[in-house]
Amino acid sequence: MKGQFPIDKFGTLQTPFYYYDTRILRQTLEAIRQEVGKIENAVVHYAIKANANPQVLRTIREYGLGADCVSGGEIKAALQAGFSPDKIVFAGVGKADWEINLGLDHGIFCFNVESIPELEIINDLAAAKGVVAKVEFRVNPDVKAHTHANITTGMAENKFGIALGDIEYVIELASHMQNVKFIGLHFHIGSQILDMGDFAALCNRVNELQIQFEQHHIKIDNINVGGGLGVDYQHPNRQAIPDFREYFKTINTLIKRREGQVLHFEPGRSVVAQCGSLISKVLYVKQGTNKQFAILDAGMTDLIRPALYQAYHKIENITSELPIETYDVVGPICESSDVFGKAVDLNKTSRGDLIAIRSAGAYGEIMASQYNCRTLPHGYVTEDLF
Repeated sequence: MKGQFPIDKFGTLQTPFYYYDTRILRQTLEAIRQEVGKIENAVVHYAIKANANPQVLRTIREYGLGADCVSGGEIKAALQAGFSPDKIVFAGVGKADWEINLGLDHGIFCFNVESIPELEIINDLAAAKGVVAKVEFRVNPDVKAHTHANITTGMAENKFGIALGDIEYVIELASHMQNVKFIGLHFHIGSQILDMGDFAALCNRVNELQIQFEQHHIKIDNINVGGGLGVDYQHPNRQAIPDFREYFKTINTLIKRREGQVLHFEPGRSVVAQCGSLISKVLYVKQGTNKQFAILDAGMTDLIRPALYQAYHKIENITSELPIETYDVVGPICESSDVFGKAVDLNKTSRGDLIAIRSAGAYGEIMASQYNCRTLPHGYVTEDLF
């Protein structure tokens, strides 16, 4: 075990906290930069919803990525971290007026529009400022992604995007508005996708739409394929860097781009998941009737993914080197769903041991809550803890 843990002025280790390994983060960003560099006219926007830790954001910005935002708060976080407004895209089904105005005031690259009422409001707000807002239309491609039902976004029954059958009408509608400019199409089919066939299906749908639009003399300058690439939660050490080569190659090979078209990507989880771990302390080891419990000072308020998605995270005792025993690893929250893992093999665990919940850099700290009036966990950016 290496590195410097956060301690208070009394020398006491303060847990739970998020630890981000900048070595892994930079290796991940370098892999992205290398693969995207092989693609002509390609732009990567990091999906801030995965992790908005300020130091993490600044590191990502250093590698030249733009920002994909889904709220006004995320736009503010991106600007504070130094992201260029002309690389910020703003998506989301429910953009409030103040959020749209924020994007207009800073001249962001574009709004990814998801409905006709939203398009009309953007046009009105832009007119009030005497500016023209660039818009892409988020298309619901009705493509099923092989992932958890709660993180699919590209099926017809999902709330996201404009239906395939309506997109031509919406483009035509925008052409008659004075304060919006249609510049492209946006897609996103889900998250934690490991089957490249899902991205192939998306590419096929994009190709079909391009042919359809060309028949009506509609020009598409930008194609945004969203994000969604998954990570290996089972083996964070063995596969710390996602398979960016196959991901970017699949999309770049299968999408039939027209001359001058710019291809946009919006990775989030794949950028930050593996660099982050939730570090917690064992409060008690409790012997039940049929099992023993390792009760941590971290709970579902600090990492909600196991409770919300039944998500797996590798759990390690980074203090003990004693023989393996089996535990249910749980938190202190007054909810039966406050469980990080059942029947987890750990080195024999005792009160005060440190537990690392791995691959928690995405949708961990950013989704933390203060349920039970708990304190939000802090994030520490360093390297070589393990």
